[in-house]
Amino acid sequence: MSRLSRSSLPYIFLGMLFSCATLCAQKTMTHEEARALDHENPSWTSVAAHLPDPNKSTAQQLETAADVLRARRFLEDSLDYLGYALQRGGNEVRLLNKMGVTELELRRPIQARACFQRVVKIQKKDPEGWNNLGAIEYLESRFGNAISDYKRAIKLDKETATYHSNLATAYFDKKDFDSARKEYEIALKLDPDMLTHHGTAGTTTRMLSPEDHARFCYELARLYASRGDEESMLHYLTMASESGFDVLHEMSSDTVLGKYRKDPRVLLIVKNAKDLRGTRTSVADAEAPPPLPPDKK
Repeated sequence: MSRLSRSSLPYIFLGMLFSCATLCAQKTMTHEEARALDHENPSWTSVAAHLPDPNKSTAQQLETAADVLRARRFLEDSLDYLGYALQRGGNEVRLLNKMGVTELELRRPIQARACFQRVVKIQKKDPEGWNNLGAIEYLESRFGNAISDYKRAIKLDKETATYHSNLATAYFDKKDFDSARKEYEIALKLDPDMLTHHGTAGTTTRMLSPEDHARFCYELARLYASRGDEESMLHYLTMASESGFDVLHEMSSDTVLGKYRKDPRVLLIVKNAKDLRGTRTSVADAEAPPPLPPDKK
């Protein structure tokens, strides 16, 4: 099954995402108009030549064709083939989840919600359906509802890092940093490489504000520090500082990161971030980083 919001953090931070208000305000083309536009792609002819006959192929063959079409970014045609697979008796829950994710990629959250609601109506114990429905609630800034849906997904499947990561993100937006840290800790235990994965679902979700982004990076740095992963800690401190977060001030009262406040590596991060933002370098009352050794001649 496809995972909605798999490793959602890179998508939130790369600026490839849209708010629900923006999505709903956009005038969208009809299914037929969008499909015709897709078919102007020069690669369509070669792709179309290998598509199975909807009237003769099995549900699995049609679903596989839909997956290929989606990977090649022929999303409207992918929806068509998912529909054909449904008509041929394919797995309804799995196909509806895929249809919902594809609708989100097409920036149609209303249609996506309808798909996910059908999923949880058909199979109340489908964790992916609840996770995906939670993503819609998050998209529309209904964080309480999103948290409830993500919790239902986790109750049904405690071993999927994605669900814990999504729940943590919703907690973060409610400024419940303690709960967010706990869920990210669980997610990272389940999948230590979670933050390095490339998302496979093409999820469209609400982008964090710059201020939240910076705080979010700081919280991740704190989490990695508690795990003893200094390389990742420094990476996220860099992201937080470059986004304008006053890491030195925050670290002054932080029981986890406080011991790193005068670390030359951290001070250099702050200096470089301020230089990058075009401001004067100042590290308040913290010690300055040691000078570089002279070049050997």
